[in-house]
Order: sequence, then structure tokens, then C-alpha cells
Amino acid sequence: MTTILAKHIAPGFSLKSLDGKTYSLDALLDHGPVVAAFFKVSCPVCQFTFPFLERMHKRYSGAGVTIMGVSQDDARDTRDFCREYGVTFPVVIDDKGYPVSNAYGLTNVPTIFLIESGGKVRVSSMGFDKKDLETISAALALRRRIAAAPLFRSDEIIPAQKAG
Repeated sequence: MTTILAKHIAPGFSLKSLDGKTYSLDALLDHGPVVAAFFKVSCPVCQFTFPFLERMHKRYSGAGVTIMGVSQDDARDTRDFCREYGVTFPVVIDDKGYPVSNAYGLTNVPTIFLIESGGKVRVSSMGFDKKDLETISAALALRRRIAAAPLFRSDEIIPAQKAG
């Protein structure tokens, strides 16, 4: 579970990325919605989910849309995860003790949030949820004023859900 549900206000954060840049939720929201995906590198459901987030990133990032991973692991392991699963979107490291994850009340990963202007959470999704990812994808397409592309290919067998 998470204590931050849809329609709640997401706690702000400022964390360093793998490339040393600092990312602030408030600054990112000034430019548009943020998809924040919390994960651990050892989590099989995270490993399953992140390639779909990468597809979303390739289709919708830029022009005011940010997709970002929030890792609960150290930089070296996170970098290896990103390389193995083809993650090219920004990934930040939650500090020791997981202050940001705790502020969001996380108990499981992956947990994914679509956060809109003013910090309002539009989607709060725990584990892999195909419908939630499609909802996020459609919202980002609308934001970019482009046609929504299918997130899942017809030749893929994708479950509706996988618990995190």
C-alpha cells in the first residue's frame, strides 16, 4: 500500500540522479506532469515493468513530460539495472533510510505515480497494473497533444496485474 493515493498531493523531493544532476519534483512540475516510478533492482515485478516505462518515455517524454525512476538501491546496482533493462530516462537515488519512499508511505515496489501540476496525484499504482499504465500513457498523449500509441504490442502476452 501507499498513503499517497489519487487526488492526494505528492510530497516534494529533491534527489541526485545517476549522472549527478539534482532533480526536484517541484521544478519538474513547473514544466508538466511527472511519472515517478519507485523500484528496487532485485524486484522481479520492477524488472518486468521498467521496459514498458521506457516505451512510455520514448513516446511521450520532452515538451513538459518527465518519466523518472526512484531507486532504493545504490548507484552502482542501479546503473547495472538501467543498463540491463534498457532504461534511458532519469533515475534518482532515494537516500539511505529511504526518506522519499517513506514520505510516500510505500510498502511495495514498483509503485508508480502520475503527478500533475500542483503536485496532485492523478494515478497511484502499486505493482504492475496494465490498466493503470494505459491510463498514464493516455494522459501523457493528451498532454503532448499526440495520438496515444499502444503501450503493449499485440504479440506480447501481458497479464492484467502482477503484485509488487
